[in-house]
Amino acid sequence: MRLLLAFLLTLTMFAADPVTTMYNHQVELVENDVLSLAKAMPANKYNFAPTQGEFKGVRTFGEQVRHLATMIYMTAAIVLGERSPYGPGANDNGPENLKTKEEILKYLTDSFAYAHKAMNSLTTANHLDPVPTYFGPMPRMDAAAGIAYHSYNHYGQMVVYARMNGIVPPNSVPLPAK
Repeated sequence: MRLLLAFLLTLTMFAADPVTTMYNHQVELVENDVLSLAKAMPANKYNFAPTQGEFKGVRTFGEQVRHLATMIYMTAAIVLGERSPYGPGANDNGPENLKTKEEILKYLTDSFAYAHKAMNSLTTANHLDPVPTYFGPMPRMDAAAGIAYHSYNHYGQMVVYARMNGIVPPNSVPLPAK
């Protein structure tokens, strides 16, 4: 039975379109890093934003997460050729009614599910097709790549906020020695 299951998994792996697989992998990496950090930040720190130096007026940690999720939704919608389930909201931070850590985490988690839906729509046959974007037409694959590079910009900012609050990002914790 195990051998049959392994064989079926192998067939499924080889049957997947390589473009779909590649972009889903990018989303999985972002999802792992961002979601683990968002979960690690205590609920009472979601309103934290640095105020010293050049940090005046920046997004709070919770707003960073909401912004990131909103842009994932909007970019995935471009890839799918549909309207985003959520508009940009004030300052591109998405729905302002999401206040608690739990609400924001659900929004983030749901944005990743939507991003996977978009990545599953990419194939070797359509990834070069132009799609309209804010920046003008671009290949679907370029829009899809935007999910990773934009997310890591905000992930970096979230890491700074977490470390300023004594939180080590889960993906920065060294693995135990073997």
